[in-house]
Amino acid sequence: MSTPEAPKIEFPCDYPIKVVGSAGGELHNLVIETMERHSPGFDQATITVRDSRKGNFQSITVTITATGETQLQAIFADLKDHPLVQMVL
Repeated sequence: MSTPEAPKIEFPCDYPIKVVGSAGGELHNLVIETMERHSPGFDQATITVRDSRKGNFQSITVTITATGETQLQAIFADLKDHPLVQMVL
């Protein structure tokens, strides 16, 4: 019995990235800077921000045009390495 393969993503495609971290303008700026570095000219109108119930954390979702797995891995690595970021999905 073979294991089914995960579905392949066809690039380029719209790809949402959610970043959860400490609430505040610093997290928002970090997400924008990271996306501009790896996906120049992304549409900032796609950004949505949700605050946690107590306001300590925020989730920021950005949709970019992903060009490949290497690009996505670089974005995730840069964001995960930052102390403000708790999780990247």
